[in-house]
Parts: sequence; C-alpha cells; structure tokens
Amino acid sequence: MATLDTPMVERRQLPDRRANMDRPGLTGADWVPLALLILGGLNWGLIGLMNIDVVAMIFGEGPGARLIYLLVGLSALYGIYMAFHLGQRKTAHK
Repeated sequence: MATLDTPMVERRQLPDRRANMDRPGLTGADWVPLALLILGGLNWGLIGLMNIDVVAMIFGEGPGARLIYLLVGLSALYGIYMAFHLGQRKTAHK
C-alpha cells in the first residue's frame, strides 16, 4: 500500500536573484544612449556608403538635425563612460 508521507528531499540550491544585481548590465536609462549611438552609426554608414544623410532628410538642415547630432555626440561620451564603468566593475568581480 502506498504511503502519503513523502520522503524529505533537500531542494537544490538555487542562486539568489539578488546575486545578479552585482553583475554589470544595462539599465533602462542606458538603452536610450545606446539606441542613439546605433542610429548615429547607421546614419554615418549611409553617409559614407551612399552619401545619404537620413537625419538631415528627416529633420532638415536646421536646428532639428543639429539637436539630433548633439544628442548622438553626448551619447558617445556616455558610451565611453559606460565602457570604463562596466570594465572596472568586471575587473573588481574577478
């Protein structure tokens, strides 16, 4: 006859979810400059390959395009900071 008492089995030790918080990763605020860097790089690729400036086509040659170029440049500066910051965190965990 089968018993209703199941044997006590130790659960596997699962990694704590908070342990992943120490890993370097992208936050929500990091994705905006990353997306701008990708779009800016694609725009420069099109300029070099086919002499097509998509930003100037969309926003004109006025202050709208200059603002986008400024945001892409600021994103590049943030990307430099982020690369050094993530690199330092990675070497600290070794």
